[in-house]
Amino acid sequence: MRVISLNVNGIRAAAKKGLISWLVEQQADYICLQEVRATKAQLSALLEPLSAYTPYCIQANKKGYSGVAILTPHTPKAVISDLGFKLAATEGRYIALEMPECIIASLYLPSGTSGEIRQQVKYEFMDQYWPILTQQVHSKKPMVIAGDWNIAHKQIDLKNWRNNQKNSGFLPQERAWLDELIHTLGWGDAFRLVNQEAEQYTWWSYRGRAWDNNSGWRIDYQFVNPLLQDKITKVNIYTAQRFSDHAPLIIDYAWP
Repeated sequence: MRVISLNVNGIRAAAKKGLISWLVEQQADYICLQEVRATKAQLSALLEPLSAYTPYCIQANKKGYSGVAILTPHTPKAVISDLGFKLAATEGRYIALEMPECIIASLYLPSGTSGEIRQQVKYEFMDQYWPILTQQVHSKKPMVIAGDWNIAHKQIDLKNWRNNQKNSGFLPQERAWLDELIHTLGWGDAFRLVNQEAEQYTWWSYRGRAWDNNSGWRIDYQFVNPLLQDKITKVNIYTAQRFSDHAPLIIDYAWP
């Protein structure tokens, strides 16, 4: 089972950079997209080359903002279009597919980089999401929550960690939240369960020469419940082409 996650930073912009033809080649079972910034009609039109895939998406109330999607050739039993609290629904930050054999979710956690107001929105989202994560980890089906979590967990997960300890995305409270997610609740960081190497990043600022210098952050994850943690066979951050300021995170699971 192949799951790809990517914050496209606008699906129409990413498509112009060759994303769709690349996705066709991947033969993924689930493609989880964040920051789609498009209507379902616009998304469907762009995805014509992926004719075997059906897009499931949720838009933000604000036009051209946020939005998440999952593309799959498989037929879900149910589509969960929000987390049950207003912030997730109005900003289009979560969608999940319940399949006969697993549950796949696409998540776009808010960013706090624009200022203190949005940082407090981020904390509000994290607080409201926590009890749901507490329940989902015990799902009787394997579950993957793939997406842009907007937090670098450890020092190994960003290049300039010393200079970012007071910046959103690497704040102590955010990092402690991920600690609790993994060590208390039992979610597994699928990438790190296989790859412990340094300089494994998924996001690079468009400012300066961050991409050229590999001055990045690992803020995109696939978190898995215990039923999948020993089924991870291959992980990869694809950087041969650049479709967005994020890179695709590709993980293969030994699961039907």
